[in-house]
Amino acid sequence: MEGSTADGAAPLPGRCAFYVVKKKRYCKMIVGSGKTFCGEHANAGEEGERKRIPCPLDNKHTVFEDNLTKHLKKCNSKEKPKPIYYVKDINAGCASEDETVKEISIADRTKEELDDLIVKLKNALQGLNTKLIENTLSHSALHESLNDPKNGDSAFKHLKQQASILGNMEALELLSPNRCYIEFGAGKGKLSHWIHIALKSAENVHFLLVERSSTRFKVDGKHKNADSTFDRLQVDIQHLDLRKVPLLREKGLPVIGVGKHLCGAATDLALRCLFEHNCTSKDDEPPFKRVKLNQAEGAGGKDMKPVPSTEGRETGKEIVVSGLAIALCCHHRCDWRHYVGKEFFRERGLGPEEFAAFQRMSSWATCGMRKAAETTSEHKRDEEKEHEMSDEAVLDTLNGFMSVEDREQIGRLCKRLIDHGRVHYLQKKGFKTSMKYYTSRDVSLENVLLAAIPIVY
Repeated sequence: MEGSTADGAAPLPGRCAFYVVKKKRYCKMIVGSGKTFCGEHANAGEEGERKRIPCPLDNKHTVFEDNLTKHLKKCNSKEKPKPIYYVKDINAGCASEDETVKEISIADRTKEELDDLIVKLKNALQGLNTKLIENTLSHSALHESLNDPKNGDSAFKHLKQQASILGNMEALELLSPNRCYIEFGAGKGKLSHWIHIALKSAENVHFLLVERSSTRFKVDGKHKNADSTFDRLQVDIQHLDLRKVPLLREKGLPVIGVGKHLCGAATDLALRCLFEHNCTSKDDEPPFKRVKLNQAEGAGGKDMKPVPSTEGRETGKEIVVSGLAIALCCHHRCDWRHYVGKEFFRERGLGPEEFAAFQRMSSWATCGMRKAAETTSEHKRDEEKEHEMSDEAVLDTLNGFMSVEDREQIGRLCKRLIDHGRVHYLQKKGFKTSMKYYTSRDVSLENVLLAAIPIVY
């Protein structure tokens, strides 16, 4: 029973005397002078004359009932004023696209139904490249850290991925001055950190880190005195209007979108965030002139680099995208409403029902073996993101319809079909795209990099 003492144990000096059975230890909260229990557990002892009740804003903590009004004014769970760049569901996709789909788990499907889905999958992939090439690269910015013996296996794997992402970006000329790099799903912001190191001698480079969660141990603080600006936005990509972000309005720089393991639907939300701003956008019309040659960046010949045009646009009113590089992840967390490849699916006679099935089957690619499942679990802890296995990936292993190897292959094909929808979307927006294995599967099971650069008109 909570509140009882542990066998032979005692609370730490100056700490709460309430024993938490679930944690098998005493509460570690500091108590007030002359008190035995902390405020949260005051009702457990002689201080229980004042009644504590769950906070109406967040029932994970309690508050003295007679102090509720005062508490509500300063509670950390109180809804904060929305920033100017918050526009609810601006990148979610039109509500009319949110077609109702009857949820059918893969485990509940018959062998005939699964066979029919696999036939549809393979027919849809005809004529598309599903065999990606390996393009594991590195970058000099990370050489010192890659050779540091103090790094453990987990840190080393992340460094190899970051080095290869930067290497691929450099090959595509996506590491340039006069740019603002937007890291979607930034977490601690390490990818932006390494891009900053790689561009330390470049001028007018800025970083915008987008992360919906409050994050500890951020690397932003390392760059407070740097020439580059590091701005962090705590907002869900679904509600982010880039046109209203003060940094982008002030600088008017072309942007480059990046992300390392941008989970599931977050990739589609990021693409919409970069290229769409309302439900009336036409998929077949580029939103702006892509590029023109800027004489200030080169004097002709091969040194002349294409940069986005600023003709006909007002600074801060329109986002000009110079490219993107996103390491894809967790296709089983995609969502039909947010998905940017609906047109691609429909052209192949597929709809939300097939998408929902392929989305679930995609988890077979990384969850087919116990070893892969364990790796995914470790990856989740390391990334501090919601890279979870689909429950169905475990449940449907019992049906025995196909071998583990076949299931993994089908899972990878489902991933490629979903990704080709994104490629199709980017091509319609006027971008040249590529998908490559940027690292080996022993480093990360989610090892595909989607990159895009504007087509020169």
